[in-house]
Amino acid sequence: MRVLVIGGGGREHAIIDALSKSPKVTALFCAPGNGGTALQATNVTIEMADPAFIAEWAESNAIDLVVIGPEDSLVMGASDLCAAAGIPCFGPKAAGAYLEGSKSFAKDLMAKYDIPTAAYGVFDSSEEAMAYLETVKIPVVVKADGLAAGKGVVVADSEIDARGAVTECFEGRYGDAGERVVIEEFLEGQECSLLAFTDGKTVLPMIPAQDHKRAYDNDEGPNTGGMGVYAPVPSVDDATLAEMTRILERTVAALVSEGIDYRGVLYGGFILTQDGPKVLEYNARFGDPETQVVLPLLKTDIVDVFMATVEQRLDEITLEWSDDAVVSVVLASGGYPGSYIKGKVITGIDEAEKVDGVRVYHAGTVLANDLTVFTNGGRVLNVTALAPTLAEARSRAYEAVDLIDFPDMHFRTDIGLGALRALGEA
Repeated sequence: MRVLVIGGGGREHAIIDALSKSPKVTALFCAPGNGGTALQATNVTIEMADPAFIAEWAESNAIDLVVIGPEDSLVMGASDLCAAAGIPCFGPKAAGAYLEGSKSFAKDLMAKYDIPTAAYGVFDSSEEAMAYLETVKIPVVVKADGLAAGKGVVVADSEIDARGAVTECFEGRYGDAGERVVIEEFLEGQECSLLAFTDGKTVLPMIPAQDHKRAYDNDEGPNTGGMGVYAPVPSVDDATLAEMTRILERTVAALVSEGIDYRGVLYGGFILTQDGPKVLEYNARFGDPETQVVLPLLKTDIVDVFMATVEQRLDEITLEWSDDAVVSVVLASGGYPGSYIKGKVITGIDEAEKVDGVRVYHAGTVLANDLTVFTNGGRVLNVTALAPTLAEARSRAYEAVDLIDFPDMHFRTDIGLGALRALGEA
């Protein structure tokens, strides 16, 4: 099979890595890819925001399967156009991707079908949102309605912060994504992610993972796209996992009731409250960086899973998982999630991958002709370690981190530490 993966981050490198292990894959392409994917696939120049060209390139290059990573491409209809061209495409069509593309759509769907989530209001003007803030308990969560690269969410601990977040949305900080605003009640509890494969009928959950969104240790600083992640999550017991899975099944059933044929990954961002798990958000694709710890645990051939999802025969698949644990630490450019400088030389990746169980997934990198790797983004590398226990995986990950260097490199030192403390192992 000739497979094209759309995207250029750590998630896509992890997908490419998983696909490279399948004997069914004869050729791998990644668009636009990064310095890491260039070593395992052929990087091609395709604009991710041009779904028509994605479909045309796939058709003219005899691609047997397209796998779409980023939400933008899905919301813009890349999966629709590939399907119209007769090319199997893993990822929901635009109608299904709208579950991520509009937070208000997702919240209204949950309200209509009684899916547990936070109380909320949706506003099309600053005046309406400001008036609502006077009626609710602080803290609140202010969200830009549309896609904002994981940065359009503010947990406001004061009314001043809440008003500032609303103002930023309507004054264009997030572009068109902020033209509508969702304000939610603040829920207390531990957060975790559960991704699932679904073909619109069957839902197969993956291994729960826990991301670390804040830029700095102890969950301080601004929200980011994710600074590190681990899986599995010790605090998610079998009963909680079963309830989270039921929520995702009810979500798929709700989409079907709305006439939406959803095939791909359904990502549930959950918070574990005293009243049980509730949905904070949905994503319509593999999470980043969750993918980097979940896929290394998957023992089933991922091509079989992708094709069964596309062909709506996921009921034929039984997912097999490793019993190991995985920890992934994001190495970021200094200044991220704000402004940062690209083009800095990275050293030590090869040495890091000599640590037992370690794989370094590239995110914001570019590979020069002489194989020198340069920084090319905010989140640069995902240093990922697999081991029999969470403590050992964490130790290996940070051992590898210490071998990598580039100017102004920034990372959190506490990825997975909270889970170990809860287990009494730290």
